[in-house]
Amino acid sequence: MTKRITYRRVQEETSPQDGRRVLVDRIWPRGVSKEKAHLDEWLKDVAPSTELRHWYGHDPDRFAEFRRRYLRELHDTGHREAVEHLRDLADHHRLTLLTATRDVDHSQAAVLAEWLESSCTPLSSD
Repeated sequence: MTKRITYRRVQEETSPQDGRRVLVDRIWPRGVSKEKAHLDEWLKDVAPSTELRHWYGHDPDRFAEFRRRYLRELHDTGHREAVEHLRDLADHHRLTLLTATRDVDHSQAAVLAEWLESSCTPLSSD
């Protein structure tokens, strides 16, 4: 069975299995045009705060703590509307979360995909 929520770099080619393509970065990726990105949505409000992003600095040694802090941020009221919208998308569509981060396995997209997979209802069409 294929995963219904995946993640990858926005710079990669699209795939027929992508489903809804959602950019989850706060800042638009450098060098990527909106046409080339083939996005359905840009949900910058689910991205980590600027402070957390700067603290993390994409250092894999800090990933576990980044994940913990980021999940705590997602539960804050400031993210509630964007988080609920993303959950709704995940409940009803195959979803690909996109990021410009080079190390996608240590990114907010990876954290979101794991979190959504564990908290959303299964798709009936899979």
